[in-house]
Amino acid sequence: MQITKHVYSTHIMEDPNTFGAMHPGGTQIYFVGDPKDHMVVVDTGEPYRAWTRQILDYYAELGRPRISAILITHSHGDHIGGADRLQEVMDCPVRCHPKLEPKLTQRLGPGVVEKLRSREVVPAGDGIGLRALFTPGHEDDHVAYYMTADKVLFSGDTILGNSTGTVRNLKQYMNSLELMAKQKPDLICPGHGNVVQNGTARIQYYIQHRNAREQQVLKALDGGASTVSEIVAQVYPKNLRQNLHEAAARNVRTHLGKLVEEGRVEESAASYRAAGG
Repeated sequence: MQITKHVYSTHIMEDPNTFGAMHPGGTQIYFVGDPKDHMVVVDTGEPYRAWTRQILDYYAELGRPRISAILITHSHGDHIGGADRLQEVMDCPVRCHPKLEPKLTQRLGPGVVEKLRSREVVPAGDGIGLRALFTPGHEDDHVAYYMTADKVLFSGDTILGNSTGTVRNLKQYMNSLELMAKQKPDLICPGHGNVVQNGTARIQYYIQHRNAREQQVLKALDGGASTVSEIVAQVYPKNLRQNLHEAAARNVRTHLGKLVEEGRVEESAASYRAAGG
């Protein structure tokens, strides 16, 4: 599927009754550049053979262009799982955050993985490039990529197409959202879900959503909740699917971690309470 003049995608659907519940709308693997010149690939999907086959079939549809680099957004298995097989076929370097390089080098061997520099522009054919934006929060080795030519942001898991994602460090994540908002993208190409129109507005929505969730957590604490499970019960819908409860709990923990770091909440061994309460 061609998305813009320089952006192409193969969309991998996932079973919503299993781990696909975490990725409404499936997974997207992007080819960026000019198929008649050269391109880069953004992420490599799960290690499943069927996923790799779909990506390589789409690569063949594009005419097997020269791939100058595989760009990785972060270290989660659904983004690096196919890196070894795709790299072998495409015979190109794999570029990633410096923190991820040792893990990928161990997996792919020496001389294949290259560290990105913050704000580095990676050439992608037809005179265009993708700027690497270090965007920790979802994971500490997360990188988003911005293409000025088409005003497209490749957001990895920092922004999703059909849902909000999980966060490891909320303070870092909020800073990353602000950095992404400064790029003023028209279009967001997420790691999962549908492509997002009005990209800058979606980033602002994410910022507002997180701020609103923080207020809900504080309200739950003020109302007597003191454990993560009690906060989840007050903040999330009563009919929340069972396989999403752990993700909800992780999100609550990240909010609590930020609030503790800011001195607005005090933590004991097993519970939390509003500071001064």
